[in-house]
Amino acid sequence: MSSRPRPLPTKDGVGPSCVALPAGPWRTMAEFLVQQFPAVSAATWQARMQAGEVVDEHGVPVTPERSYQPHLRLYYYRAIESEPRLPFDEVVLFQDEHIVVADKPHFMPVTPGGRYLQETLLVRLKRKLGIDTLTPIHRLDRETAGIVLFSIQPSTRGPYQGVFSQRTATKHYQAVAPWRPDMAWPLTRQSRLEEDEHFMQMREVPGEPNTETRIDVLKVQGDLALYALSPVTGRKHQLRVHCAALGLPIVNDLIYPRLFAADSDDHAKPLQLLAKAIEFTDPVTGQARQFTSQQALMLRS
Repeated sequence: MSSRPRPLPTKDGVGPSCVALPAGPWRTMAEFLVQQFPAVSAATWQARMQAGEVVDEHGVPVTPERSYQPHLRLYYYRAIESEPRLPFDEVVLFQDEHIVVADKPHFMPVTPGGRYLQETLLVRLKRKLGIDTLTPIHRLDRETAGIVLFSIQPSTRGPYQGVFSQRTATKHYQAVAPWRPDMAWPLTRQSRLEEDEHFMQMREVPGEPNTETRIDVLKVQGDLALYALSPVTGRKHQLRVHCAALGLPIVNDLIYPRLFAADSDDHAKPLQLLAKAIEFTDPVTGQARQFTSQQALMLRS
């Protein structure tokens, strides 16, 4: 099944956003947009409309005076005023006709959301490579650095997504956390993870395990150690939760075991978690693939 065509092209690496118009009391589409997106002023919407950057699903421009029509889809360009540039650069490790492999720095989201748009890995790569069809095949937390794969061709995207959904890719992470000489290494952590009361956190709960992580020690220095983490499953924050539950909170983690304020980033203290390498059989070419991050964590006592 083909996806709905978008009546606006990609602009500066950003594809158009879409909103569906429900039945409601709004007199104009502009009134709906102002109410639906309170963080965006009426003046900003008017400027976007005057620039031809708000259209309906048929490509017809939306003007400030245009009457409200329920059950239409509107397309527009999302923008963030005064978005600061992240002082880190991504590295493209590999590119062929089907995939792009990038080495993501700490603090950079993979996709737009919240207060990040231009300073996301996806948008940066679209601008750098000029590939509007680029789509991430999997995700990393904003705070985590390392390997991220992107699909180029919509026609071959499914097989690459299947590598992750069917768990045929082997992922290798590294983390710096307190050294626990009292524990038997290597070990495996299995538990059931569910969303916590705060949307940012996950928690372990009783029940059938839905996560599994294998952990071993690579190096010990003082009261810290460099650990190898091999997730068998891929739940949100799985590695961070498992490490914290074992008494091994990852250095500079602002979510586990304690949640800090959203503006607590310190670029001098990145989360010491790295998606170091990934291995899989290319589902399109049949080649054995292995990609390794050029980054290294800071093991300091």
